Amino acid sequence: MKGIVFSEFVEMVEEKFSVQVADAMILDTAPASGGAYTAVGTYDHRELLAMVEHLSLATGIATSELVRTLGSHLAQRFDVLYPQFFANIDGLFEFLETIEEHVHVEVRKLYPEAELPTFETRRDGQASMSMTYRSSRPFADLAEGLIEGCATRFGEKVEIARTDHDTNGRYVTTFELTRCPR
Repeated sequence: MKGIVFSEFVEMVEEKFSVQVADAMILDTAPASGGAYTAVGTYDHRELLAMVEHLSLATGIATSELVRTLGSHLAQRFDVLYPQFFANIDGLFEFLETIEEHVHVEVRKLYPEAELPTFETRRDGQASMSMTYRSSRPFADLAEGLIEGCATRFGEKVEIARTDHDTNGRYVTTFELTRCPR
């Protein structure tokens, strides 16, 4: 998993909790990488899962909520770091439709070794969309947080109905998105 997710997670923990909480999280989980993450590095996703579990125990916040919060945080950061991905896009659904053909293509140019999830979208009219997430890693909560964060970025409210599918070793989740009237 790319280091930007790790470095942004640590930054989020520092902002939302404290530097001391972030330091204790890293010290107590003793990640193989040493806990020093660079945006361009590649790290074992289990390090992130261990840190999230530790933070959950320390704060009493469910791991799923922490990972969704990270997704929302990443959406805000990606808007700052990669504004070109959001340029000339009118709304959330339009943005989600660009992930595979635009965003992930550009990510692969920068990081050819990146193992990215896939997103398949299908419009059901102007007010609803189905998006299926597929990954070898258990980060559907992160995807949900990214959707929520991107909705906020575009000034939209959406209802999200989520179905996690039982598969053999892959993580597949379908998100049914419905735009709320403004």
